[in-house]
Formats: sequence, C-alpha cells, structure tokens
Amino acid sequence: MTLQDLMNGGEDWSALRTHDRGPEGMLPITPEMLIQQPSGNLFGLSQNAGMGWDVARLRDPEYLILSTHGGVRAEDGTPIALGFHTGHWEVGLLVAEAARTLRNQHAIPFAGAVTDPCDGRTQGTAGMLDSLPYRNDAAMVLRRLMRSLPTRKGVIGVATCDKGLPAMMMALASSGAYPSILVPGGVTLLPDEGEDAGKVQTIGARFAQGQISLDYAAEMGCKACASPGGGCQFLGTAATAQVVAEAMGMSLPHTALAPSGQPVWLRAAKQSAMAMLRMTAMGMGTRDVLTDAAIRNAMVVHAAFGGSTNLLLHIPAVAHAAGLKRPTAQDWIAVNRAVPRLVDALPNGPQGYATVQVFLAGAVPEVMLHLRRAGLLDTSVKTVSGETLDANLDWWETSERRTQMRERLMALDGIDAGDVIFSPDGARARGLTPTVCFPVGNLAPDGSVIKSTSIDPSLINADGVYRHTGPARVFITEAAAIHAIKDGKVSHGDVMVLICGGPIGAGMQEVYQITSALKNLPFCKHVAVLTDARFSGVSTGACIGHISPEALAGGPVGRIVDGDTISIMVDRNSLHATVDLLGEGDETFSAEEGAKRLAARAPRADLQSHPDMTDDTRLWAALVQASGGVWGGCVYDADAITKRLHTAHD
Repeated sequence: MTLQDLMNGGEDWSALRTHDRGPEGMLPITPEMLIQQPSGNLFGLSQNAGMGWDVARLRDPEYLILSTHGGVRAEDGTPIALGFHTGHWEVGLLVAEAARTLRNQHAIPFAGAVTDPCDGRTQGTAGMLDSLPYRNDAAMVLRRLMRSLPTRKGVIGVATCDKGLPAMMMALASSGAYPSILVPGGVTLLPDEGEDAGKVQTIGARFAQGQISLDYAAEMGCKACASPGGGCQFLGTAATAQVVAEAMGMSLPHTALAPSGQPVWLRAAKQSAMAMLRMTAMGMGTRDVLTDAAIRNAMVVHAAFGGSTNLLLHIPAVAHAAGLKRPTAQDWIAVNRAVPRLVDALPNGPQGYATVQVFLAGAVPEVMLHLRRAGLLDTSVKTVSGETLDANLDWWETSERRTQMRERLMALDGIDAGDVIFSPDGARARGLTPTVCFPVGNLAPDGSVIKSTSIDPSLINADGVYRHTGPARVFITEAAAIHAIKDGKVSHGDVMVLICGGPIGAGMQEVYQITSALKNLPFCKHVAVLTDARFSGVSTGACIGHISPEALAGGPVGRIVDGDTISIMVDRNSLHATVDLLGEGDETFSAEEGAKRLAARAPRADLQSHPDMTDDTRLWAALVQASGGVWGGCVYDADAITKRLHTAHD
C-alpha cells in the first residue's frame, strides 16, 4: 500500500463545518453564582450543556462513577477491541446501570475509567515487573480524577481484579467527608466441562512433562473463561479483594463475588447508586465507614475466607489512604491465630468450590453471621448501606434472598450451602485450619508469608505440622526456575530458592508460573519454594514468599548457595513456622549457628535486578522502601519520603 492509497479516499468534504448552533436554552445561573463561584464551576455548566445534558437540569447534584473498564464492546456485546482481561470487560454495564439510576433520581452522573492489567496475562513476562507498582499509579490517577470534579457529591467505584480493585479501594478510601461506594465487578462462571482459570494456567508445564496432549491443552485453554466478564473462579487476589471491600463496609451486603453479567450482579449497581444518594442525605462520608475497627473486620473476614496473601499488601495500603493505622505483621499473626477458616473454596479446599458457588452459599454476610456469633467482629461499625454492620447482618439472616440463593445452589449444582461455608465447629470437624502463617528464622529475620492450607495434606504429619529439609537450588530469575522445572532438573526434596524478585529486584513480581507448575507435576509436591517475590492468590504448595529483607536489600536469603541444607517447619494448628539454614555440604548445625554463618558470608556475586526492570519500577521500589516497605503495604508515605529527602540533603 502506498501513501496515496492510504490517504486518498475520494471523500466529499463539502459538508465539513467550522461553526454550529450550540445547545438551546440558557444556563441556570444567578448573579450570586457569577460573583461567588470559581470560574471552573461556571465553565463546567457550559461543558455539561455542550455534551447534551438537559439545560433545565444542570443544577442537579453531580456524582462521579469511576471504573476499571477496558476494551470496546459493540451494543450486542461482541468485541471491537479487547480488554486486558475478562474482569473489566463487562464493568461498563455496571457503570451504565448506576448512571441511569442517578439520572432518574435527578442527579448528574459523570464517568471515567482507569483500566488495569491482568496478572494472569503477564505471568512469566516483563509485564509482571509493572504489576504491583501499577496499583500505586492507578490509585494516584483515580484520586486525581476524583479531585478533578470538584463539584462532586460522592464517588462510586466499579472494579474487579488484582490491581485495579485495590487501587480503587485506595482511591475511595481517601474521600474523607465525601461518600464513596465500591461496586465489585463480580466473577466469571465455570465452564460446563473444563478447567478453571487457575488450573488452566499450567497447561505449558503439564504439556512439557507429558501430562496432557496438545489437543487437550488447546481445548481446555479455550473453555476456561466460560463467560465474558468477571474475575477468575478461585479465591485469588481479585476475589479476595472483593470480599475484603465488603467486609470493610465499602460495598453493599452480598455484592462481592456476584456472577458477572447476571441480573443479581447488575442490580448491585442500581442499589449502590441509591445507597450513594442515601449516604448524601444522611450526611455520611467515607471516614464514617472506614475506621480502625472496619480494617480489623476486613482482616478477620480475610482469615475466615482463607484469602490471598496479596491482601497483606493491599489492606495496609487502604488503611494508609484513609489516614488510619496500618496493620503490622504482629496484627496479622494475632488475627489469623484467633479466627477459624470457614470457607471451602478454590484453591484451598478441601473440596474447592468456585467463587460463584461461594456467592450462592452466602459469601461475605454468611461468613460474618458465624463470626458475629463467635464474637470476632465489631458489628457497631457503619457501612455504605447507611446502617451498622449489625443491621446488615440482621437483614441477611432472615432475608428471602438468602433462602433463594441457597436453594438455587442446590438446584444448579447439587451443593448444600452448609458444605461451602461452615460454622467454627463445623470447620473444625471438617479439618479446616487457619490459612496465613508467618515463618521467621535465620533466612527471614524480618518475616515471610505462607498459605499453610495450600500445602498438600498428605505432607502434613499427624500433629498438624509440615516439615521439610532439603538441598537448596538457587535461581536468580523466574525464567531460569521455570526452565529447570520443565526440563526435569528439579528433584524430589529440593528447596527452590528464587531470589532477586522483591521490590528492588523485580517490582515484587508474582511467581504463580512456578507454584502452578509444581502443583500439577507428579513429584513436585515434595519440592518447597522460598522467594522474596510474592505469589498469586491461587498458588498452592509449600511456598514461602515475601521473605524479608529481600536479597538485594542485604537479606540473608541472598547468601544461600546451591547445596545448602534448608529446613522448613509449619505448624498449621498454632500458626508457628520457621525457615532456616541448617547445613553446609555434609555438615549440619543449629539455627543460631546458621545465622552466624550467613552473617559471615558475602552476598552472592550474581545478585542483580531483573534485566527488564524499568526506571518507573526502580523509582517505585525506592519510594516504598522509604515508606515502610512490604510490611507497610508498599505505599507512598509522603511524610516519610520527604523526611528522608530532607535528611539526605542536610
């Protein structure tokens, strides 16, 4: 094609104009407005008229709807341009429903979007180096958009997935006196026949090891996302973030985990818009909802669900955005030791129900009923319904909706809701144990994280303890580690040590590619993983992440060499755990001696940041390091950063 072919179309430009009539009517302004109001408010009325809003209604109250919508859909839902993932593909429908509701209630809705990436799409790629840093970027842009509509009365946020939803929560949390509500974007449906979106991400590793055929991989890969919208079908970061938002009181009751595209999902947007107007009439702001008690409630519900460990990064970030105390590692330990796990969901099991099935079983309000009876919640907190958590739970307990959802779950899938969400006594009878544990030791002096329930049950001793001692196999990059797994170079009993994956090394990349491959290969349940990176919420196995300090910050994990003897102990009942160097070559020694030997070693000579690490992510890592690091939620603490800059300057 030549330039002439490209540019010359023989168009008739005779209809092209430089002027138009403009909207009919007159702005509803007064002399007082002209004298007292800023020019931006007045020009905003002109803009609203120019976009076609009824001039007679230009003085209606204004509300902002922000979303993470991505892609371009035709009116019939077919794609014109794809989004990054199904999670944000349909949320525009929620935006439209909320907007119509506001418009019909004599309010003016505005809509904007900051789309988000897909952690599943970027697994094993350089795109993963931007994943966690993007959360902070998106939160900043969302906050700037909120402030850029200074006439707003409140903000509705619509979001679904791993980074867009935490970013939206952080943005809304900063609203202070303004009301805000989060509308969760829901979950995708299960395929009638096929694998869920977590398991299907292992087709490469399973094919490489001869576990599946090419045809099987191709068919399962096609079917996994059975409906066009919603987050993945497991209790990963996306689903857990929805659960946590509702637990904080930021979302209406029983809106987390709704099936995307279904009437119950769409109705949540309408109800949220009405709740926003109610909050305005009541004079409620976000600061009335987000309190220290609300943050603790979210931690309690997170523990009861057995949610993604990534929320250890996101809940402190939401608290920080709201001007509240950030929970510490000790706070997390205390909550997880006190709160029983009550939900049987993918990927924890034991049966492993999908998120949409958890929704039909009652999801957050059902779990909170059990937690209320156990005295583990502060039910006096206010929520975006305008009522206390107590009132919300009273409604749920006797609601027709609760009864109908449970009946529908039985009719559709033959599942009793009581087999999905248990009472504390029922959970103990089924052998459910708390989820998140925080190993310490000479390799993780500042702590680490493991989802203890994800360890293969056959590896747990009768006393409820997992013990593993084996030789270290050290990898500096995720690519080298996954090649070793696919090539069969990782052996029964090995301890894979993947370092340089923390904030400084790789933006604290998520390494689900590694954990998923290990889960689905025959001998690999006998392989443990240590890393200063993080894991996907769907990860399973003896996988210890968030090891602190990270290798490139001088952490002892950066001094391990191949063949070192590493010992891991995880007590799933008491939630005590350790990770230690206990041997060199044929010699074994105590954890105390291991600490001395690690201190005497120089850091490995091959430690380096990921070769694709960008300046954007390097800057993010430096800022979060000054703001409390991983355990502080990877936030930007302006006061702490400014203080460091002034100290360095002085």
